[in-house]
Amino acid sequence: MKSSNIGGQAVLEGVMMKNQDQYAVSVRKPDGEIETMTDTYTSVTGKWKKLTQIPFVRGVFNFIDSLVLGMKTLAWSSSFYEEEVQVRTEEEARKAKQKEDLFMGITMVFSFVLAIGIFMILPYFLSDLLKRWIASYTVRLIFEGIIRIIIFVGYVAGISLMEDIKRLYQYHGAEHKCINCIESGLPLTVENVRKSSKEHKRCGTSFMLFVMIVGIVLLFFVRVESMVMRVIVRIALLPLIAGISYELIKWAGRSTNPIVCVLSKPGLWLQRLTTKEPDDSMIEVAIASVEAVFDWKEFLHKYHNYQEEE
Repeated sequence: MKSSNIGGQAVLEGVMMKNQDQYAVSVRKPDGEIETMTDTYTSVTGKWKKLTQIPFVRGVFNFIDSLVLGMKTLAWSSSFYEEEVQVRTEEEARKAKQKEDLFMGITMVFSFVLAIGIFMILPYFLSDLLKRWIASYTVRLIFEGIIRIIIFVGYVAGISLMEDIKRLYQYHGAEHKCINCIESGLPLTVENVRKSSKEHKRCGTSFMLFVMIVGIVLLFFVRVESMVMRVIVRIALLPLIAGISYELIKWAGRSTNPIVCVLSKPGLWLQRLTTKEPDDSMIEVAIASVEAVFDWKEFLHKYHNYQEEE
């Protein structure tokens, strides 16, 4: 399997696909038509774009870029499903856009802080309650990791019961299936996409699992005694954790090494919760998004030439 280096995410009734700096969002509108928007994304690093190319540093900025772009495309897709569409003047539209950007920024920061509290800090305090029975800090670290994974899996499984989230997970599956179809050397058709796998090694779900595992491993080497310092260390290590996790998932995404494939299995198993089988109409939306930013025919031509050389 040859990596296409494209990625994406599910949005409300649609799929976003990104190829280098170009991205596209395709949405199935209430009238049944597919609307596609394409644009160029500018990294949060601005003129320091080379930061997104430095190993172990790029992971942090790529993660932030993913959050920003994800919020932006999700907001665009949801605009088709607003109950009321108001006719605005240019000035009103500008002010509304500023308010939306501010709200999106506040929401992203709040969500990030909440995620740190729930998935990073809470597991530590819960594991610390065990010191009455478990004196070893090393053993409690292991329990902290287990608790963290249980909370994450429980959260993912819980929200999957919501009807809207279930449809989002179906579009997530359509996104993966399109990428797997292309990277398997098959033409991008509904039939070929349908029979492709809905799990992919470069998925953000697998990235989050790597973050949790890498975080616990690093904490074995960074020891402090104060409870306050232990909390601070867990937060301070996040950029390094994200950087290492990004390199691992990037490596896993392009490697066919049997050991790497085995190590990727837990993330693929977890994706069974975050991806669902899409219907053909969802696959059509995902294909439209891919074709807006990626020449899959040229990729397949190079793919088959590469196979012949092998």
